Amino acid sequence: MAFRHVVMFRFTDDATDEQRAALARALDGVPSATGAVGDGDYRHGPDLGINPTSWDYVVVADFASADEYMTYRDHPDHQALIRDLVTPIVVDRASVQYEVPD
Repeated sequence: MAFRHVVMFRFTDDATDEQRAALARALDGVPSATGAVGDGDYRHGPDLGINPTSWDYVVVADFASADEYMTYRDHPDHQALIRDLVTPIVVDRASVQYEVPD
């Protein structure tokens, strides 16, 4: 069984395009920076705006185990990304972690 982490963000009304782009660039580097994703899959992107009640941005990451997820979650580079790029522009956050068949 793989372990999947999904996190969704709603941005503040004053979040700029530059801030959103900086977050996306930083998220691109998370797998290599943390080394925790391993052979898993790591994807992220903005909502397409098809449904009016959707969240603004999503990250979906697969890990071999809950332990690998916790390594990622607690990694100093990941924590810095949250502190410096997520927290200043996010008004709401939701996440779920669950097992998925291989």
